[in-house]
Amino acid sequence: MKKGAYLFALVTLAVFIIISLNYRTANFETMDAKIQSILRGNESIILFHYLGETEFIVMITVLLLLFLGICKRNYRGMLFTLLTIGVGNSINQLLKHFFERPRPEILDQLITYSFPSGHSQMSVLYLFTIAYLFSNMTNSNLKAMTIWSIAIVLAFFIGLARIAEGRHYPTDVLAGWSIGYSWFIICVLWYESSKHRLKQGNS
Repeated sequence: MKKGAYLFALVTLAVFIIISLNYRTANFETMDAKIQSILRGNESIILFHYLGETEFIVMITVLLLLFLGICKRNYRGMLFTLLTIGVGNSINQLLKHFFERPRPEILDQLITYSFPSGHSQMSVLYLFTIAYLFSNMTNSNLKAMTIWSIAIVLAFFIGLARIAEGRHYPTDVLAGWSIGYSWFIICVLWYESSKHRLKQGNS
């Protein structure tokens, strides 16, 4: 990946840390309330939450692993996928139980913790994993840009959907996107460094 992508991961990590330390402050609570008032109840946006459901992500992950293993014999890619999505999900659960932030108060609210948003974090992880692997399979810059654009737009709207349906605060969503991207880049660093070492060993 380009150097800027790695530098941006430092920015997103900083954003996550700042939000995690300040989401209870008046300024952040005001920001949450304003964004919620704009998005809450938007049925068109809410539809995107289905793409971030655990069952859907598991299905896509299994299909991706089968494709990488059977069609591409890319076993490092399979491990990369397990690191980004599998370990990424575990990180989200650990963070939720560490911060223990209650969800917004609405009827029929979920009983799990709110911070950071699992849908937001996991949408970045599984969509960016797919985009990264498939963009590396093409020599067309246009196709690669198209793949990445779709992944970014979908991850964005999946996060917004959680605000629109009242399941998360906006700060939960921004934190989910941020830590998701940071973990994704850590996994990319491993993947690309291991690929480089493999090439050196074969030369």
